Amino acid sequence: MQKILKFFKQNSMMTVAMFAALVTVFFVPIDRRYLDYIDFKTLSCLFCVLAVVCALKDIDFFYMLARKIVEYFHTARLCVLALVYITFIGSMLIANDMALLTFLPLGFYVLHSTHKEKYMAYVFILQNIAANPGGMLTPFGNPQNLYLYTRFQISNGEFIRIMFPPFLLAVIMLTACCLFVKGEPMILSSAKNTGEHHRRKTVLYMALFALSIAIVFRSVPYWIGLVVIPVVLFFADKRALRMVDYPLLLTFVFFFIFAGNMARISAVREFFGLLLSKNTLLFSVLSCQFISNVPSAILLSGFTSNYADLLVGVNIGGVGTLIASLASLITFREYNRHNPGKMAYYIGLFSLLNFGFLFIMIGFEFLLRYVL
Repeated sequence: MQKILKFFKQNSMMTVAMFAALVTVFFVPIDRRYLDYIDFKTLSCLFCVLAVVCALKDIDFFYMLARKIVEYFHTARLCVLALVYITFIGSMLIANDMALLTFLPLGFYVLHSTHKEKYMAYVFILQNIAANPGGMLTPFGNPQNLYLYTRFQISNGEFIRIMFPPFLLAVIMLTACCLFVKGEPMILSSAKNTGEHHRRKTVLYMALFALSIAIVFRSVPYWIGLVVIPVVLFFADKRALRMVDYPLLLTFVFFFIFAGNMARISAVREFFGLLLSKNTLLFSVLSCQFISNVPSAILLSGFTSNYADLLVGVNIGGVGTLIASLASLITFREYNRHNPGKMAYYIGLFSLLNFGFLFIMIGFEFLLRYVL
């Protein structure tokens, strides 16, 4: 019983999604239409990407790549820029949550080994912000992107056209924030022993990664990935399959059920339809602050055809409160693990930076729509 309770406590987002789905079952009894709620292609794409990234992470591929980049820089300002940009670029390629799980430990290692722990809260928060808008430019950079990209069958060119302006603004703001760090010397006193670098496995996993990306971009049927990737990893690295974030996949399933049932309740459908018809962008941003960006994307997609504003809204809405995105909770958990007595300072700085980014990006989007 204790193990079960611990599991639900450690996966709070999944637990909330499960209870939300169960509540809606009382209003919409289980029937055959429940199967129509589940977007199996989105779940398949997410599983494939997560599995391959876990395999690459298991051979320290991302850590070694990041470490080599960081070793080129010798000041605190440049190292912070490197860490933030690595997380930013990483979220575009391996999804924001995985980028944080990979590069937050690197940020701790760099700051701790150079005795610059005073920057840890600031750097962790900037990495967290970088992971959210950094992932907005690609369909697989954020889970909500992958869902909406598939749900509305958005073309690759249109997706980039919609997301490039807020993406560019995020790059400029993050760079400006990094420049506030002093240019004092930053010297690594030791290096993590990563062991032998498995070149053959790296080539194999990069091929699997390419396959998973091809699936996301609809170049390869998703069922091929569901067959090939688990079979290859079963023989090459069983641990990678165990490392996959299955609670995240279950979170999606529960939110699919929740959103599907909510869309079938007439009063709810009329209420959300009215709000989204007023301003899809603003309401989707506000929704993220209370129920997070992934469930907001899943829920609101059933009440609007304005996917462009919804896409921008649930990406911008990822910054703000601690629960605005799963990525923020991951960062909070990682910081608390290293600095358990500094939560008030972290939350204060987190709120200042996140809401600053949120208000500027909302203002920018409204400027694009109603002034320019």
